[in-house]
Amino acid sequence: MPLITVQDLRKRFNLEAGFFAALGQYVYAVNGISFEIGDNECYGLVGESGCGKTTAARLLVRMYDASSGTIRYRGGDIAAFGKKQLGLYREKVRYVFQDPARSLNPRMSVFDILVSGLRFSSMWRGRGGMRVKAAAILEEVGLSQADLERRPAEFSGGQRQRISIARGLLVEPELLICDEIVSALDVSIQGQILNLLLDIRKRRNLSFLFIAHDLKAASYFCDRIGVMYRGELMEEAPAADLYETAGHPYTKLLFSSIAGRAKGDGGEVSRPAVLRGEVKTTLAETAGCAFAERCPLASGPCFSEKPPLREIAPGRKIRCWNSGGHPGASGPPPAHT
Repeated sequence: MPLITVQDLRKRFNLEAGFFAALGQYVYAVNGISFEIGDNECYGLVGESGCGKTTAARLLVRMYDASSGTIRYRGGDIAAFGKKQLGLYREKVRYVFQDPARSLNPRMSVFDILVSGLRFSSMWRGRGGMRVKAAAILEEVGLSQADLERRPAEFSGGQRQRISIARGLLVEPELLICDEIVSALDVSIQGQILNLLLDIRKRRNLSFLFIAHDLKAASYFCDRIGVMYRGELMEEAPAADLYETAGHPYTKLLFSSIAGRAKGDGGEVSRPAVLRGEVKTTLAETAGCAFAERCPLASGPCFSEKPPLREIAPGRKIRCWNSGGHPGASGPPPAHT
């Protein structure tokens, strides 16, 4: 049984545009995504800013309630969890935020930051017992016991992120949700944090949901990757070979924009990648492919009929009329009416 199973998850928000805003207008942030995370597995959700990946992550810990769809933790629907059961679930599924400067209270010591949220949890062992555990966790993430009495402002950005990771690990979770936790760091520090997480995963048999816009970082760290666009999964594939086997035009363009080169039928060609426009806020459910307006391969059916997320090989899924799941495939399937 998977640790986490997400099925047809959707979330829409009321569109607040002032006192005279029309009723019944919504932002469609997450639009029917499905994926699973197994024990000791790292699943990545990647895509541009505004694609819905952070909303999806926050739905997993019920910061928001889903509009529809299900999230199951070891078979149990988290929407049905009562207060006590939800508290226990949130001990097993912990969230590490993108910006530690905002998520760490600057007036509190590191020790109080680590333990303040645990006073009424099943993990509380008194201040003395928690101090011993907090010191051990800090050393595990590369800091020291002496840092317990310091304040967040005394640390660098990378060190503050280590404190955030330590706070997540203190309750011995099964899943750590990492929301863009390396995006604001220097490249060398990013590598240190990613290697730290790999070491933690190995020691603790920990699962991860890794949220990122950087496909290179996600490919390095994750086992499988789901590529999101406007609240939908466009492609899901093993991380190890996604660069070489990407089938969706959006995935290819994301990779080529990193390298400044675009992939053609015969490999990479010396021309700049073209990713036209920006991610638009989804104010209505789309009739066709969510990426059609920006896709260089889009044809008639792409604008009128939504492609399903279909499995093209074991562990590989794609949502596209113009690809059979391999580079160079083109043209809509002969029958999809």
